[in-house]
Parts: sequence; C-alpha cells; structure tokens
Amino acid sequence: MAAFDLPKLGVVPPAFSDIAKTSNDLLNKDFYHTTASKIDVKSKAPNGVSFNVKGQSAHEGPTSGSIEAKYADPPSGLSLTQMWTTANILQTKIELDNKIANGMKAEAVTDFIPKSQTFGAKLNLYFKQPNFHARAFFDVLKGPIANVDCVLGHEGFLVGAEAGYDAQKAAITKYSAAIGYAQPEYTAAITASNNLSVFAASYYHKVNSQVEAGAKATWDSKAGNNVGLEVASKYRLDPSSFAKAKINDRGIAALAYNVKLRPGVTTGLGVSLDTQNLNEAAHKVGVSFEFEG
Repeated sequence: MAAFDLPKLGVVPPAFSDIAKTSNDLLNKDFYHTTASKIDVKSKAPNGVSFNVKGQSAHEGPTSGSIEAKYADPPSGLSLTQMWTTANILQTKIELDNKIANGMKAEAVTDFIPKSQTFGAKLNLYFKQPNFHARAFFDVLKGPIANVDCVLGHEGFLVGAEAGYDAQKAAITKYSAAIGYAQPEYTAAITASNNLSVFAASYYHKVNSQVEAGAKATWDSKAGNNVGLEVASKYRLDPSSFAKAKINDRGIAALAYNVKLRPGVTTGLGVSLDTQNLNEAAHKVGVSFEFEG
C-alpha cells in the first residue's frame, strides 16, 4: 500500500513534502550503508511516557545521538516532548492537536544551546481537511521567516506549492511546486524545487505483495544538462524480512537486508559499492539495530 492516504474525494491528501514519499522511501529508506552503525531504542512507561534513544556512528566524523521523552494526553490533545542531543542541544516541543479548530494541529518548538546561551523558537501549524492539506512554519527569532505549503487532492490527482518569506528582508526566499497522481498500486510525481530550478520526476509501483519498484530522475537546470537517475527495488522474502537494491547513473549500487529477529527486535545490514571503482576504498558497510518495547 502507499505510505499515505490516497487523495480521493473526502480524503486528506499528503503534505507537500510527501507528494513523492513512496518513491523517495523506496530509494532512500532502509539503506543502512549511510552510517557505520545505528541504534534506535523505543520504550513506553506504565504512566504513558514514551522514550526514544538514538545513536549513530558516521563513517567519517563524530558519533551522534539523542534521548527523547514524550508525554501525551489524548483527551486534551496536548503532548510534551523533550529531547537532549550529544551536540548539547535541548529541545522542547508542545503540541495541541485538533482543539483550536477541527483538523488543525499547532506546535511550539524551542531550542536552547547552553554553551553559547543561544535560543531558538518556532511555531508550526498543520491544517487538514478533505482534499486539502496546508502547513505553515514560522521561525520566530530569525527574520521572522515563514515557510508555507499547500496541497489540493481530488480523485488521485495532486497539486501543491511551497513558498518562503523573510519578513525582515521583505523578500520571498524560496518557492517550489509539484504535481502527482496516486493509486493503490502506483504513484507518480513531478516536482520543481529550489525556486523552480531543480526538477525531479519519480514513480513507484507495487508490482505484487512481494515486489516493489521505483525510479527517480533529477535535473538541476543551473548545473548543466546532465540528468541524475536512480532505480530501486524491494523484495519481501517472508513476513519478517525483506531485501532492497538500488543503483544510480554514477554506478553507485547499494544492497540492504532487514529482518525482524523477534517481536520488538529488528536488524538491518547494508553495503554500498562504487561499481566503476571496485579496487578503490570507496565502498561502505553499515548495520542498524532497532529495539521496541
């Protein structure tokens, strides 16, 4: 199935950033070579507080991680999330869902860096209605800067746009557009980002219950005439495991294997190969562990 609600009559379409989500997930998600190792631990206390601890070791650079705690009160629509990262950033997020108006969620996010005594504050709004999905992101202390996007959907067809505005400079900072089409077995999308200078066309096809395939072509009109191409496939080996493969126009190939060892324990293995330079040390290997209880 597609990774978002199908945009037909009476159904909320995906967010602007998710118009090409199915193909992007197939091409990018669950490929574990991007980090040398990664761990993700999720748990939930009896009082309803959920915890999420993440850590990853990069092929080059420092190890990074975060610890997050979230408490949600469904009757009031309120939730509180606090996160502390290894970069010593303290983040607090307060969410109010479906209380201001039907279909609206509001978020207030603050960041604090103790070492530099730096603060950040953002306000995010999400509004969902049948055939309509809009979002607004405000960076209160910078500019302020506003980024808004909107998607209209009808019977599988999608059209969306995005724009950014800096109030201090009184100038539009960015704009993008996208169109798409979605059905249960396939999706297709065309996006124009970076002020309509980078164009991408992608598709996703669920061939059957075991096989998925997809591809994406990208052209940067400011960089030249070369078109980047990626092709990927996913094969479900059995109910608890799957394998993925992809290759791009530069000859970089990636393979991945994901297996659920037991309820709450999942392991992923991945490798990336430069097929045009097999004798060079440009290959990458990664492993991932996920625990959920």
